[in-house]
Amino acid sequence: MRTRPFWGRAWSMGCAVLLVGLLMPSVSVAKTAQEIDNEVNVAIAQFDKQMLGGTAFLQEANGVLVLPKVVQAGVGIGGEYGEGALRVNGKTVGYYSIKAASLGVELGAQETNIILVFEDSQALSKFEAKSTTGWQAGVDGNLTLVKSSGTQPLDRMKPPGEIAGFVFGSTGLLANVSLQGAKITKLNK
Repeated sequence: MRTRPFWGRAWSMGCAVLLVGLLMPSVSVAKTAQEIDNEVNVAIAQFDKQMLGGTAFLQEANGVLVLPKVVQAGVGIGGEYGEGALRVNGKTVGYYSIKAASLGVELGAQETNIILVFEDSQALSKFEAKSTTGWQAGVDGNLTLVKSSGTQPLDRMKPPGEIAGFVFGSTGLLANVSLQGAKITKLNK
């Protein structure tokens, strides 16, 4: 009978613990509303700095969900978690978490910022109604990830659909990123 070495079992157990922690019902991480709002402000400033016309683009939206410092990590089994705020007319109207899990060739970790821009008021209303039980990207709304704005300013870009999604880090928009299946749930803060 062949058995796996201790380190292999420990590694697998660590991945399982990470996955379970990401998929458990929403228990708010120790971030306060003020901490989230501060991180959201930083993420918006970074977005505006990296994306020509970013502020004007966000100001024209019906709502903007900003999820700063979303941690994505994995070793075979991957997951992500983060907390952010929904802003309407520049004011925070609610706090949200994002969770996702994936299987496949995953190795490493990264921290990203995610911004969902609600171009359509009906899409925003559906998001707010569904997020109390968990809104799922790509299932509960027509989400289009913007891979690159090129040289065209965002404020002149034709909106790609009901919801435009941006995933960016310290160096700009990230390629080969998917939010498909990520679950966004309203938090009580």
